[in-house]
Parts: sequence; structure tokens; C-alpha cells
Amino acid sequence: MDYMLLAEIGTGAGLAAVGAGLAAIGAGLGIGRIGGQACEGIARQPEAAGDIRGSMILTAALVEGAALFGIVIALLFWTKSGIGA
Repeated sequence: MDYMLLAEIGTGAGLAAVGAGLAAIGAGLGIGRIGGQACEGIARQPEAAGDIRGSMILTAALVEGAALFGIVIALLFWTKSGIGA
């Protein structure tokens, strides 16, 4: 059994898992901050609630798209490592 090959496969899968986790954590933090700042803005100017809400939803969707892209890249690394194939 070639232990160096096993180490390479394990490293690739481990790094893919770390990448997917970081993408999910980053998205959670980003969307949380977007929501918090939107609530502060609406509390400060209630008459602008519609505009703030629309901007918040658009920005949250962009952050979620970036996170999804990161998770897809991590899954590609995972399948290329040999474990998911």
C-alpha cells in the first residue's frame, strides 16, 4: 500500500472540506451583517424600509451566490482527490 498516495488523497479531501466550511461560514457572517445593518437602517429611517429591504435581498443573494460558488469549487477539488469518484 502506498502511504504517500493515501496522504495525498486525504489532504485533497480535507482541504476541500475546509474550503466548503469556510465558504459557508463566510456566507453566514456576511448575510448576518447585511441583515443587522438593514435593521439599523430601517430603525433610523422607517420611510426608506422598502428601498433598504430590496437592497438587502439583492446583496444577500449575491453573497449566497459567492458562497455557492466556493462550495462548488470545493466539491470539484474533492472529486479530483479520488475519494468522491
